[in-house]
Amino acid sequence: MAQISRIGLLSRSIVNIRGRCRSTSAAAALKLVPGEYDGPSMKTEVPGPRSKELIQKYTNVTLNGYTVNFCVDSHSSLGNYVVDADGNRMLDAFCQISSLPLGYNHPDLLAIATDPNNANVLSARPSLAMFPNMDYPEKLEKLVKTMAPKGLKHMQTMMCGSCSNENAIKQAFIRYRHRERGGNPTEEDLSSAMRNQAPGSTNYTVLSFDGGFHGRTYACLSLTHSKPIHKVDIPAADFPCAPFPRLKYPLKEFETENRAEEDRCLVRIRELIDERKQAGGPVAAVIVEPIQAEGGDFHATPYFFRNLQQICKETGAAFIVDEVQTCCGATGHFWAHEAWDLPEAPDFVTFSKKLISGGYFFKEEFDPKFGARIFNTWMGDPPKLLMMEAVVDVIKRDGLLELTRESGAHLQTGLEDIQNKYPQHLHSARGAATFCAINTTDSAVLPKLQANMRNKGVLVGTCGTNTLRFRPALIFQPHHADIILDTLESAVKEL
Repeated sequence: MAQISRIGLLSRSIVNIRGRCRSTSAAAALKLVPGEYDGPSMKTEVPGPRSKELIQKYTNVTLNGYTVNFCVDSHSSLGNYVVDADGNRMLDAFCQISSLPLGYNHPDLLAIATDPNNANVLSARPSLAMFPNMDYPEKLEKLVKTMAPKGLKHMQTMMCGSCSNENAIKQAFIRYRHRERGGNPTEEDLSSAMRNQAPGSTNYTVLSFDGGFHGRTYACLSLTHSKPIHKVDIPAADFPCAPFPRLKYPLKEFETENRAEEDRCLVRIRELIDERKQAGGPVAAVIVEPIQAEGGDFHATPYFFRNLQQICKETGAAFIVDEVQTCCGATGHFWAHEAWDLPEAPDFVTFSKKLISGGYFFKEEFDPKFGARIFNTWMGDPPKLLMMEAVVDVIKRDGLLELTRESGAHLQTGLEDIQNKYPQHLHSARGAATFCAINTTDSAVLPKLQANMRNKGVLVGTCGTNTLRFRPALIFQPHHADIILDTLESAVKEL
C-alpha cells in the first residue's frame, strides 16, 4: 500500500473517548504486519512455569540466566506482540532493548532470510576488511547514499554499538595525534607504543557525561556513568565526566530555567577541557547521546548540542554523537541529531540497535589512511546489511517516520493525562516521537509498576533509578498506544 494511503487511514482512526484522544479498536485498525494480533492475551504470571524451567537451564550454563525476564516463542511472536514460552502474548513496547525496527517476523525481513539467492551470504561470514564479496562495496555505497547523516559520506560497519563507539574513539585519537605531530608516526612512536609508553602511547582523554551510557567494553565502560553495577571492580581510564543537563518538563513551560541549566553545564564542559589540557591529558573527543537513554531518558535542547559542537570546534576535540539507541527513526527523525539544526555534521555518528548491525559514519578528515589501524576479523556482518537495507526501504515505503511522530504524540498526550490524574505516583512525561518516558515519584515503585504492566500484557523497560521507558517498533500505531495507556492507568490504580 502506498505511503499516503497508509498514513491517511491511520490518521482517520483517531476519535475522542473518555476525555482524551483515543484510537479505534485494534481489530478495526490497519495492520502493518499481516495477521498481527488484536491485543494481549495472558495465561500465567510472567515468568511462567515453562519460562522458569528454561531460565534455570540457562543459568546452569551461562551467567545471562540471572538477567532473563522470560523466554520467547520466536515463531509465534508477530508484529508488535511478543509471545513467551508459556503462551502469554504481550504488547512489546521495549522491543529487545530498543533493537527491533519492524517488530517480530516482519514479512520483508523474513523474505530476506528465506530468499535462496541470499543463502551464500547467510552461510558464511567473511573477513570484510580483507576478503569482501564482490557485491559488498556496491551495497555499502547504496546504504551510504540512502541513510547517511547529512554531510557524512564515509561509513565503517562494526559488530555492535560498543565496538562502534570504541573504534570511533580510536579514530578520533589517531586524528588528534596526527594533527599534533604534523604527520605519520615516527620510529620512536612505533617502538614506544609497544611498551605502552610515550610518545607512542598518548595521554589523550575523552569527555563524556554523567548519566551517559556508551557500552561495556573497556574504553566505553570508562565513558559510561549510568549504573554503578556496570563499573564496579573494573579498572577505568581517567577520563573527564561533565554534567549533562537535568531539565524540567514539559520543556516549553520551563524554557528560562532549562536554558540556565544548559548554560551551567556548558561552562563546566569548557572548564574541564581546559583543566585537562593544562594537566597534560587533552580532550581529543567528546561523546554524547541525543537522549541519555540508559541513564534515565534525560533530554537536552538543540541549543545545548549546537553549543557543545562549537566547543569541540574551538578546542579541537572530535564531536561524537552516539545514536546507538536513537538512530533509525525512533525519535521521529531518521537520525535524532537532525532536530538540532547543526551548522555542520558531527564528526562521528555511531549506530546499532534498530539498524540491526553496528557501525559509524565519519568525516573524511578522520580517515586513518593506513590499513589495520581500525580492524578486526569480521568488521560487520553482510546478512545484517541485507536486513538494514530492507528496513530502510520499508521505512520509506510505509511512511514510518510520519507514523512514529503521530503515534508518539498520541502516547505522550496520554502519559501527560495519566500523570495529571495521579501526580502522587507519576511525573515528567517526556519524549521525542515514540522514544518516550515517564518517572515514578518513588523509585521503589518502579519494578512493581513494570511487573504489574507485564502481567497485564504490556512489556515496557526501565532506566535510571525511577524511569519507565517506552521503545516500541516503528510499526507501533495509535491503537497500540491506547493499550499501553489503559494498562498503565490500571497498574497505577493498584499501587
